[in-house]
Amino acid sequence: MLAELSIKNFAIIESMTISFEKGLTVLTGETGAGKSIIIDAIHLLAGGRGSSEFVRYGESKAELEGLFLLENDQHACLEKCEEFGIEASDGMVVLRRDISSNGKSICRINGKLVTIAILREVGRMLIDIHGQHDNQELMNEEHHQPLLDQFGSAKIVPAHEAYSELYKKYSALKKKIRQLSDNEQEIAHRLDLIQFQLNEIEEAGLQPDEDIKLQEERKEISNFEKVFEALQNAYNALNGEQRGLDWTGLAMSSLEDVSTINDSLKNMSESMSNSFYILEDLSFQLRSQLDELEYDPERLNFIESRLNEISHLKRKYGSSVDEILAYSAKIEEEIETLTNRDSHVHKMRTELASLFMDMKVEAENLTAVRKQAAKKLSADIHRELKELYMDKSSFDVVFTRKPGGKEDPEVDGESVKFTADGADYIEFYISTNPGEPLKPLSKTASGGELSRIMLAMKSIFSRHQGVTSIIFDEVDTGVSGRVAQSIAEKIYRVSIGSQVLCITHLPQVAAMADTHLFISKETKKGRTKTSVKPLTDEEKIREIGRMIAGVEVTNVTKEHAKELLLLASSSKK
Repeated sequence: MLAELSIKNFAIIESMTISFEKGLTVLTGETGAGKSIIIDAIHLLAGGRGSSEFVRYGESKAELEGLFLLENDQHACLEKCEEFGIEASDGMVVLRRDISSNGKSICRINGKLVTIAILREVGRMLIDIHGQHDNQELMNEEHHQPLLDQFGSAKIVPAHEAYSELYKKYSALKKKIRQLSDNEQEIAHRLDLIQFQLNEIEEAGLQPDEDIKLQEERKEISNFEKVFEALQNAYNALNGEQRGLDWTGLAMSSLEDVSTINDSLKNMSESMSNSFYILEDLSFQLRSQLDELEYDPERLNFIESRLNEISHLKRKYGSSVDEILAYSAKIEEEIETLTNRDSHVHKMRTELASLFMDMKVEAENLTAVRKQAAKKLSADIHRELKELYMDKSSFDVVFTRKPGGKEDPEVDGESVKFTADGADYIEFYISTNPGEPLKPLSKTASGGELSRIMLAMKSIFSRHQGVTSIIFDEVDTGVSGRVAQSIAEKIYRVSIGSQVLCITHLPQVAAMADTHLFISKETKKGRTKTSVKPLTDEEKIREIGRMIAGVEVTNVTKEHAKELLLLASSSKK
């Protein structure tokens, strides 16, 4: 849940800190008091698009900060934080965003600087903001398939992954065939280029790790005098009269004479013998190395020339000899493919046909799983709509295939377009009046009906999203009477066991609140300032009375407000 929100120099808000609780929190107040500004602040905190217009006039920057508490240590947000290297301990996530007067943003999650994209990735797992504009999203049929997939994710996701894996292979192979089949002139140019490159690499006669070996040899030759002197001094220190081996041999003989007296002397004698033979072997190696050393300036010149040649090839074909050789093998294979492209294309078309049949099976399975989810979704929405006094409405999820073009495969005699999401074109249909046929949602519902349909869907989808906080921004627009009461009960039901923040102008919704925050504004010293205040029980009665009557709150209005609160309390139970 969103536990605390801090806002500074944001729009008409100078400085404000709000603490939130679980359950349903409503925000009310006069139009223009700043209710939506608070929601805008939360939206920006979750990665929404910001601009310099949000910075309070005369200030250098706006500061937004929110503390979120996660009760579930398996929350998807924690996994996302771990993915981006953000520490999230004790079930706490702090989002912070500073917006400067030039429009630039600085974003942080738990103190770590992040991009707006990362803030948005994490934010969308914590907050789900739904406003009047979201009805437009509901009206857009392009969003219907993702909504259905989200609803039935338990079965749809595995089916989608199985299909997606084949689709990627199918698309890659199809692209390869197209490249081999189209534009012979481009293929000829490509063939000339890579043939030239292959010849250049082959003429160089490169050997694996040749550059590394040559650099080591160059280092040895360049340090010839230093190496020779060191080996000569080491050898002379060991060999000859009164040198290292002589004295070590003397010590070995001396200890051998007393080695039988006790175990300690025996161990020392053996260690000394081992040391002597090791040094003797080392002196032979030093002598051998000295005999093999030979300074060859011509070899050094050859190495420099060869390394220059390899460096020239590296600039064109790879950062090492091994990479150059790998590139050579790759283009050699490509040359063979392009030279014999007709036979390759034929072989790939056969493979593509086989791959398509497998993909088609997985696509049909994905459709079948989606239809099962659609059936359950329709039943759930019918139940929700009935509770919102739209019991005469009919809702259905309509499946059609995406029409394809000339290059797309045929299914049952029709060209079908397969995409990364399958071959389904999904659209929500509804009929709000008995006897009327089902029509696309985008062409049927009125404003008030859309609010109820949206709330019905949100009631269902909120159980599948796992977000920490759900925010409703005036979603009750266009409704009144018993429908308003049903919407109030529906919003409250969504808030059970979670957190819902709701801006509302309906007294029925305000009466259902667990926490009631009143937003007001005043002018001091020529500047407008917004403030927020939690209402007491008596203040709730007066505010709900104002929402019922308008400007003047009478005793009758207060009694009506009390009755509404009692009704709400009874409804909650």
